[in-house]
Amino acid sequence: MSEDDRTRAMRSPGDGRPLPPRPDDGLRSGGAPAHQTPPLRGANAPTHKLPTVPQAPEPSSPRAANDGAPAQGRSRVYGRERSGGGGGPVRPLRSSSGGGGEPPEQGRGGTPRGPRRRPSGRLIVKIIAAALVALLVTGIGLLFWVNSRLTGIEGVLDPYEGRPDDTPGTNWLLVGSDSRKGLSAAQRKKLATGRAVGQRTDSMMLLHIPDSGDRPTLVSLPRDSAVTIPGRGRDKLNSAYAFGGPKLLVRTVETVTGLHIDNYMEIGFAGFVDIVDAVGGVEINVRAAVDDPKAGLKLKKGTQVLNGSQALGYVRTRKGGALPDFERTKRQRQFLGAVVKKAASPGVLINPFTSIPLAMSATDAVEVDTDTGVFDMLSLGLSMGDSPVTTVVPFGGEEAVASGGTAIKWDRTKAVALFDALKEDKPVPKEVIDAN
Repeated sequence: MSEDDRTRAMRSPGDGRPLPPRPDDGLRSGGAPAHQTPPLRGANAPTHKLPTVPQAPEPSSPRAANDGAPAQGRSRVYGRERSGGGGGPVRPLRSSSGGGGEPPEQGRGGTPRGPRRRPSGRLIVKIIAAALVALLVTGIGLLFWVNSRLTGIEGVLDPYEGRPDDTPGTNWLLVGSDSRKGLSAAQRKKLATGRAVGQRTDSMMLLHIPDSGDRPTLVSLPRDSAVTIPGRGRDKLNSAYAFGGPKLLVRTVETVTGLHIDNYMEIGFAGFVDIVDAVGGVEINVRAAVDDPKAGLKLKKGTQVLNGSQALGYVRTRKGGALPDFERTKRQRQFLGAVVKKAASPGVLINPFTSIPLAMSATDAVEVDTDTGVFDMLSLGLSMGDSPVTTVVPFGGEEAVASGGTAIKWDRTKAVALFDALKEDKPVPKEVIDAN
């Protein structure tokens, strides 16, 4: 033992005098004891352990973090290490069953977000009202767009001396012409329309829409009917169109029926095909098998969906029946009712993929008088969708005409009864409807 060690052993800790330094002593911290007490061994050793005083956490340094040293001042709660230096609130573990231990959803800034609020009834009503307004505005805009695309025929309904006065209800003259306008040579060959020049009426129908709200009446006017054409004498009805176009045809129909025509609509071959294809075809009950190469048509018997070219051949063919022209008018009425009803169905009108192509095809296909607008067209569609009463002008016998050949002679008594009922806005007598 050296001199310094003997001196240390002889002095008590409370002497107050400084001890001589040891050679291996370094700098001491402010709270360290002035000398070290040798540990007790044997019988003098304590039998219990003193509680360990936790040391104050030291600020972490970037170097310590980079060296992978464990962060100081981190504690464990329920076996899970708590971050944030141990100074933040203790969060309980989430319940594995998803019960009430789930912490609230955090919003912006870490603040707890309350439960989601359901939209109120007032908000739902506002949303529905806004959607309805948008739909209404779109519908009105579409109507005005369609109206701007309609092609008007000038002078077709101009007044003339001796014209019948306006009669109750609304009278439409619907004309299907054999115009090849808009058809290429390949299309004319495919549709078997021939190469005929000029333009004639292929079908004519009179639609009466009563003011009383009763069912409309659709009357076929056979194209070969013997009538008096103003300034031309007795001839076939379709000759009026060939002589003077739509204007002379309207005047001729008004003269022989005594009815005031309120609206005129005409459609050609090309437009006919486009409209049928735009609505996805038309379902027709073909009552007898048809094989007509001249019309480019071959159909089996039974209900089937016809495309545009098939529908055109169906209304043009003269095959079948004891009176081919009479059977032809029946098919034309059958088809017109089917195509208008299909076009006015909600599935077509609500769907923009069908309603817009239909509107474009219809406005490109039809020609109307200058006073007929889109709302008149809507009225026409709704009336045709109301299952109108269909018939043909009663006829019997034949008559020779100036242009050569023979024409169909109307049964004068029954024809007068038919047109008088329409002029008075009354239902057509049943015996007249069943006459043919």
